[in-house]
Formats: sequence, C-alpha cells, structure tokens
Amino acid sequence: MKARKIIGIFSLVVILGGTIVGYILFRKIFSPNTKFNDGEVSVFIPTGANYDQARKAVAPYIKDMDRLDWVAEKKQYPQNVKAGKFIITKDMSSNDIIIALRNPVPVKVSFNNQETIQNLAGRLSHQLEPDSLAILNAFTDKAFLDENGLNADNVLSIFIPNSYEFYWNTTATKVRDKMIKEYRKFWTPARIAKAEALNLTPLQVSALASIVHKETVKTDERPRVAGVYLNRLAKGMKLEADPTVIYSVKKQSGNFDQVIKRVLYKDLVIDSPYNTYKYNGLPPGPIAMPDITAIDAVLNPEKHNYIYFCASVTNFGYHEFAVTPAQHEVNRQKYVAWVEKMGIKR
Repeated sequence: MKARKIIGIFSLVVILGGTIVGYILFRKIFSPNTKFNDGEVSVFIPTGANYDQARKAVAPYIKDMDRLDWVAEKKQYPQNVKAGKFIITKDMSSNDIIIALRNPVPVKVSFNNQETIQNLAGRLSHQLEPDSLAILNAFTDKAFLDENGLNADNVLSIFIPNSYEFYWNTTATKVRDKMIKEYRKFWTPARIAKAEALNLTPLQVSALASIVHKETVKTDERPRVAGVYLNRLAKGMKLEADPTVIYSVKKQSGNFDQVIKRVLYKDLVIDSPYNTYKYNGLPPGPIAMPDITAIDAVLNPEKHNYIYFCASVTNFGYHEFAVTPAQHEVNRQKYVAWVEKMGIKR
C-alpha cells in the first residue's frame, strides 16, 4: 500500500513536472514577444547579413531576445537568414516572428516630377536597398543604353510615373530590367500608332510631354497646350517653351533645386540644346519625367489653330491662347503687368 502511494506521488510529480516544462516551452515558443504599440513595424535586413545583424535589426521590437534566440536556433534560422523587408505585427510570438523573417514582403515604389536621372536614382535609393550610385550606373550603362536605343539625355523617358512593387533588396540591374519592361508594356501598338501619326517617336513624345507637363498642372488643359506645340512644329517654328529655358539655366548651374518663377531675357540666349528659344525642334530628351496624362495629351492633342499662349491672370493655373502675334501680345502684357505688381524678380 505504501509502495503504491509512493508510486502515485512520483507519477504526480512527473506529470506536474512535465506540465511545467510544457508550459515553459509553450511560453518560449507561442506567447507574445513584442514591445511596440503600433499595429506593425517594418524590419530591413541587408543582403549578406548574418544572424547577429538580423538580430540587431529586430532587437528594438522584441521583449525577450533570449526567447527569440532559442526559437531561432530550434528552427535553424541563424543558418538561413534572408535579406529584405519584413513585417512584424503586435503581439507576435517568437515562432511567428521567425516565420515572418523567412517571408520578405514587397515594397511599393513610386516616383514622379524628377528632372534628372541623378535625382531619380536618389529617389529610388530611399525606397530600395541599392544606393543611388549603383542605380545610376545601371541606368547609364552603355551596353544597356545601346541595346535599347537610348542615351544619357533621354533615358529618363523610360520611367512612367506610377507605383511599382519590388522586393527591397532587388538589385539595381533588376530594377532597371523591370522598368524597361514596364516602358515597353506602356507603349502599346495603339500609342505607337498615334505617335507615328504625329511623325514622332515614343522618345520624342516623352520629350514634348515633359514640356507640356511643366507648362500646366491642369490635366484638362494639357491637350490644348500640346496642340500649340504640335502646331509650331508643323510650321517649322521654334517651340520657345519657357520650361526648357528654366531647365537650361538649372543644367548650366548644376543646381536643380533652385526655384525659377520668371524667365529673364538673358536666359533666352543660353547656349544649350535644351533651349528651345535658341534651337529648333525638340530638346534632346525630357526636361522632367512626364506623367501619363501629359504623354496622352500629346498623343491625343486638341485640334485648333492656336500658336501662342500665356499664363492667365484672371483664371490662375490656366492660360490664355491666341492665334495671332497681336492677340498674344495683349495677353502677354497683362501677364507682365501682373508679375511686376507681384514683385516677382526670379
């Protein structure tokens, strides 16, 4: 009887001990192990990182690193660290965190209004792992440019402003390859046919669209502005587009951050192939990254006889259009008087 009692007690101790061990293991693996209040946080682990580097990246968000280390070791994560962007959500367990660190998520990359390929490279480097120099080198690589009929002046044309998904650690060359693929997809047979009907190539359309984009932010006015420039091209006139002069000033100074609200007479004689007051035809490349509405405005221009236009002083943001030099001069004098009144010098 006494022996049976001892055996019973021993069995109970074993069961309780197993229960305690089980609870400890369960807590290590499955209990919440985060220490942030937001719904989720993003963790970035660089290419080639080892476990110590991955551990350092997640440590600010983990309540008990010893528990995470234990689970990581059991799941052999230290031998299989992945690079990329990872999402950790509030109250994730150590087990869930290790699972999350094995599944990188894509990032949405967006860009617009970039005036140079250098600025664009900087913009992309803030959203992806490759630095700006690596991105710039990829897009200005001579073999890539030659293969796609591009050059350093017009390579900006292949970037169609939109949102794109990449994995954060995508290489610069893979970013480049995807963007040229998206560019070709954008230029459908229908768009190419419209460009050909205007006697323009897609690259020339982008160059003209960049001017239209800079001339007006009003998307409903862009087809009319595009029609003016196409009328000038058809007549063999210089485009005389102020945005190209502003671009020439910035390019000459190397300062694309400066704000120029007023074009001066001295600017009109700057010797730059982008200065359409000095040189006939289109500039050698886009003066900015035109958005889709500007490109489609060139491909679907308003049909009219306007040759001139000037910023309106009564309907701000829009322009006054004219057929004759005399009509245009009336509109121009109104604008000049307004600029003087506002004290705009540059």
